[in-house]
Amino acid sequence: MAKQQLSMITPEFAQQFAHEWIAAWNSHNLDVILNHYTDDFTIESPIAATVVPESKGKLQGKQAIKAYWQTALQRIPDLKFELIDILVGMESITLYYTNTATGKKTAEVMRLNNEQKVTSVLAHYS
Repeated sequence: MAKQQLSMITPEFAQQFAHEWIAAWNSHNLDVILNHYTDDFTIESPIAATVVPESKGKLQGKQAIKAYWQTALQRIPDLKFELIDILVGMESITLYYTNTATGKKTAEVMRLNNEQKVTSVLAHYS
């Protein structure tokens, strides 16, 4: 049985992805934001647990996550992210940024597929 080769994410791709992702969030346009993700992606987030308590912090699929993010954007209408750093892995990127509306720092570990779409997110907050 042949081993599946891991895809190395290049620093150039990571830079482009990160800047497009930050710009999408700062636009507050959920359709543009969701273009970065697969239809069945998952997110694990302590904030998801507070916004959607029945999720226990884990949501799956664009429709469920779109509803969660819509609620979150309504709660923080002046949300704006500022990128601090980008960390590159084999099939993942970690974006480290500040939410200027709350002053909190976030690190999101994003696993990407071969089409360079996010399949899963682990969110960590200060």
